[in-house]
Amino acid sequence: GVLIKGGAHLEHMGRIQALAFDKTGTLTVGKPVVTDVATFNGLAADELLRLAAAVEKWSEHPLAQAIVNKAGDASLRPVTKFKALIGRGAQGDIDGRTVLVGNRRLFEEIGQALAGYDKQLTQLEQQGKTVMLVGTEQQVMGAIAVADTLRENSAAALAALRTAGVRNMAMLTGDNRRVAAAIADQLNIDAFYSELLPEDKVAVVKKIAGEYGGVAMVGDGVNDAPALATATVGIAMGVAGSDTALETADIALMADDLSKLAYVMKLSRRTVRIIKQNVTFSLGLKLLFVLGNFAGLVNLWLAVLADTGAALLVTLNGMRLARKIE
Repeated sequence: GVLIKGGAHLEHMGRIQALAFDKTGTLTVGKPVVTDVATFNGLAADELLRLAAAVEKWSEHPLAQAIVNKAGDASLRPVTKFKALIGRGAQGDIDGRTVLVGNRRLFEEIGQALAGYDKQLTQLEQQGKTVMLVGTEQQVMGAIAVADTLRENSAAALAALRTAGVRNMAMLTGDNRRVAAAIADQLNIDAFYSELLPEDKVAVVKKIAGEYGGVAMVGDGVNDAPALATATVGIAMGVAGSDTALETADIALMADDLSKLAYVMKLSRRTVRIIKQNVTFSLGLKLLFVLGNFAGLVNLWLAVLADTGAALLVTLNGMRLARKIE
């Protein structure tokens, strides 16, 4: 259930002390659902949902799909000039006006004052829900709260990784601090970094790598690809992962099973250990026979026999990796 794209990546995993995880689609299932629709300025909830869905219909983000699914088969207005705003949301023109759907950062950047809605938004975020604002450059029309569920084995997989020797685990997400804190607390994660753009994730990965001498990054989306490429080892989710993430990653979990991470970690550590054993044994034996040759204790045939025997022994020792890892 694990695709490793080369022996070097397996060796690198054997030395990894820190892991960085993307949140949506990696630690969570990646199939969020709409839980709340709050409207401002007198707009009907159904109208707000249809407006947001019309824009998000063209987005590939899991949060966008949740809004489209909630809107259902209702006729959606045509959208022109759609644009994905990486790490912020999306926008599109409907009936001659630009409608924006995205996070707080997006609306703060265009100069919208959110203080009046802060209490309502904070309440939703403290429940671990991601809040998407809907509006135009002139006003905020409402907010849509979306909740994702943790993968069933996320907590157990992270606990197994600690047992396998990982010293530090961090979560990287574009969500705000309150949502990130709620998820990190549930999973007992060492550190979390919130409100990150793709370039911010790269910076965090470099920071962690500098502290621990290397880092493995686990992600699934297009937004994660730069961080996957920057990490010592990039790991992508095989089913949920985007084509870009799979292409960039060094290792792919083909069944999206996080428990396989501990398996890879144990396998890589055993691999490095056996490589060291084989190299030490081979060099030690050759040094012994070089010294024995100068002392006149060995002849050519004995040296050839020892060399062949050493090759057989290191091969048999390496084959121990085929044994099942508990």
